Amino acid sequence: MLKKILALLLALVLCVGLTACSAPKQADPTEAPVVTDAPTEAPVVTDAPTEEPVEVAYDGSPVTIKFYNTMGANLTAVLDAYIAEFNAIYPNITVEYTSVGGYDDVRDQISTEITVGSQPNIAYCYPDHVAMYNLAQAVQTLDQFIDSEAMAVTADGSYAPIALSAEQKADFIEGYYNEGKEFGDGLMYTMPLSKSTEVLYYNKTFFDANNLTVPKTWEEMEKVCAAIKAIDPNSIPLGYDSEANWFITMCEQYQSPYTSATGDHFLFNNEQNRAFIKMFHDWMQKGYLTTQTLYGAYTSGLFTSTTETKSYMSIGSSAGATYQRPAAVDGVYPFEVGIATIPQVNADAPKVISQGPSVCIFKKADANEVAASWLFVKFLTTNVEFQAEFSIASGYVPVLKSVAQHPVYAERLAKADGGDNVSLLSAKVCLEQADAYYTSPAFNGSSVARDQVGTLLTTCLTLPADENLDAAIEEAFQNAIDECEYAF
Repeated sequence: MLKKILALLLALVLCVGLTACSAPKQADPTEAPVVTDAPTEAPVVTDAPTEEPVEVAYDGSPVTIKFYNTMGANLTAVLDAYIAEFNAIYPNITVEYTSVGGYDDVRDQISTEITVGSQPNIAYCYPDHVAMYNLAQAVQTLDQFIDSEAMAVTADGSYAPIALSAEQKADFIEGYYNEGKEFGDGLMYTMPLSKSTEVLYYNKTFFDANNLTVPKTWEEMEKVCAAIKAIDPNSIPLGYDSEANWFITMCEQYQSPYTSATGDHFLFNNEQNRAFIKMFHDWMQKGYLTTQTLYGAYTSGLFTSTTETKSYMSIGSSAGATYQRPAAVDGVYPFEVGIATIPQVNADAPKVISQGPSVCIFKKADANEVAASWLFVKFLTTNVEFQAEFSIASGYVPVLKSVAQHPVYAERLAKADGGDNVSLLSAKVCLEQADAYYTSPAFNGSSVARDQVGTLLTTCLTLPADENLDAAIEEAFQNAIDECEYAF
């Protein structure tokens, strides 16, 4: 109860700090970037009419917008090039960006700045960050721009639409786009910028030599693990990097409750979820698997190991593909890496987690400033050339379907393999499973639930295999729920 009172007081403080600025009415760069002569598509514009449009959201006057991100030098070089192209359309919008450490560093700095009204205009974000910022109602909803009939004044005095066109909306990978609406009220708070997911890395050389089939379901995974253990008794067939992702994904695949953005938030203590945990406990007893916490490091280290104990499958981030590739010896890789979609409960209805940064816009007193921020976000997220170049430079996945047909990007994807071009192979798999992505509800406390279910899975995997197992699992689930409620 004390924590709840403190949280309410914090929200009040944040709101007071925001009042002055609220509007009246939130890798692995191993590949070279794309080089293309293809011009960036400018927004559709109309000749200046004899009469002023019904509404002008951005009037062309000078404005400066600040953008917080986590980009390294290789990515800011790409960003600089496209800021220049943006300024060819909107010369009076000055974009100033700051690379603020990691994602949590961005969150922490903005959380402090909101209290005094000095937050940036745009920032990299994850859903739980936005939920935190919204304690102070600091994040600008985007629906009014996405479906706006208003216009923006461009460099030559003509007008460009503020809204997303039907074609632009349809071009987004649906799961990535819908993440922006996972806050319980149906409104759009974020736009996807670059994404990652989880994929199954496997030792293709070993699989081919032993006539093993890549598992498409968890039932098949159990059989493959048993076969690998028979071939190499010293192995740990499967490594899974994120315990939290594994738990949440299983909930999604089984369509069993995890959390809700409204009403009772923490719903994961149920019979179905306890059943899959018990199944994985049995696998652990048989030596089939390990996780990042249990292994003590990313399981890619076990997958690429040259020692006696190794794994032959690893589930990890698509953006970290080069870390799943063994070091070359005299220019030759010890084995070829294969990449596939993670196993499913139902292979005909796949579900794969959506990760990676989105961008949010913060409320400001100057409506022209907010509209200018939206124009820049729209430019980056709908620009096929930027998405292609940024994807290759970052190792992340583009958020637009049409990037796969972009001539330069498509040519690069055609060279994807399990050796030098393993990052491209990872991106190719991600694009092929575009219909499988899901996101979880976002609310103030959703990050606590994520942490707790990750700890819960680890705890349950290491429980003694005795007659008290079922009771111990039930107790661990209830403890996790209690921790969520206490923190919330």
